[in-house]
Amino acid sequence: MRVLKLLSLILLSLLAGCTSYIPSTVLPAPSPAQPYVKLVTIPLPVIASSPNEGVTWGALTAFLLHNDKDEVSALFAPQVNRNENFGTTGTLYGAMYPSPLRSIEFNLSKSSKVNSDYEVRVRDQSLMERQLELNAFLYNFTDGSARFFGFGSGSSADDESNFADREFGYTISAGYPLTANTILFLGDRLRRVEIDEGAVKRLPNLQQNFSAAEVPGIDGFSTHAQSVSLVYSTLDAAAMASSGVRARATVEGSLAALGSSARFVRYEAEVKGFFPVPDSRFISAGRFAVGQARGSSIPFLERSILGGENTLRGYGKNRFIDNSYVVCNLEERIRLFRWEVFDVKADWELAPFVDIGAVADTVGDLRAGNIEVNPGIGFRAVVRPNILGRIDVGFGKDGAAVFVGLGYPF
Repeated sequence: MRVLKLLSLILLSLLAGCTSYIPSTVLPAPSPAQPYVKLVTIPLPVIASSPNEGVTWGALTAFLLHNDKDEVSALFAPQVNRNENFGTTGTLYGAMYPSPLRSIEFNLSKSSKVNSDYEVRVRDQSLMERQLELNAFLYNFTDGSARFFGFGSGSSADDESNFADREFGYTISAGYPLTANTILFLGDRLRRVEIDEGAVKRLPNLQQNFSAAEVPGIDGFSTHAQSVSLVYSTLDAAAMASSGVRARATVEGSLAALGSSARFVRYEAEVKGFFPVPDSRFISAGRFAVGQARGSSIPFLERSILGGENTLRGYGKNRFIDNSYVVCNLEERIRLFRWEVFDVKADWELAPFVDIGAVADTVGDLRAGNIEVNPGIGFRAVVRPNILGRIDVGFGKDGAAVFVGLGYPF
């Protein structure tokens, strides 16, 4: 019922939107040949929910700019919302797609209590005659809703504690093609973390429940790591694929000599695939990933983590933490109908899913009895080729979890 009410509010809000055509002398056009810029303005309610943050409500206005192909080339969404833990929050989100090979996303957000988020993400595949791909992500945020339950698959909800995760850093990578479908990526990652008192007062603070000896990194840490990845891909689109397969193998090392608080090595492998019927009305999507971190005194937030909107959707973020993990996500993306409002074409999807996964000290320690199975259902609104809003409801042993956000989970 809660999800149906949210969808009804969104549908009603769309009726209040409008389409305008602004001269390119007033508003810069995505394409130099455009004399006018098509601007679609849609007010929407903000009704978000997650197990860690609780319910957030408010309002936003989405401004969608179109290019000469009538595709959404930019989105700007100022919003104001309210949450019982963080007070009032003002946010400006933006996403720009100057070409299929370039994208820029940013988020500027500040709450009256604890939370803040400043980040920018850039992707460019046009360099060196499309031979070089660059990705960069810079961030500075404070998440006052962060949780810790203990290590291992047997961690109990009775041991739930709260803390404020204060971080800044960057992740950059450069990829060069070895073959038509295979790319070699080199990456560098810097992460500085401070642990402070959280915003959820009904829960004990992390540092009251655990000591630094029990939980390495509880008093803050730094990571400066370098990685090598080999990626094979036949996907038809980088962000919102409807067919193809992508496989990735990564090795990452963190060295104290380069500024890290702890020395460790991480190994990861992931395969995901998308298999449509001929008209793409149904798309079977799946992902399998496995990872392991080895070292001494690895900070707790650098270990393998499951839970949240992209892994085990029956639980909140950081629900399960240990040195190794295995996760499998399966969902059927079903297009219910295609609706055009103010010349914006949106596909409305239903996505039943199941998430299966577990954490352990090593991959060899994984046991069938420790595996979590989270069934659920998703509702998505897709504006191709770049924008997707979703509601996912998952069910785990701690109860139901509801996530509202942007982008596919994988």
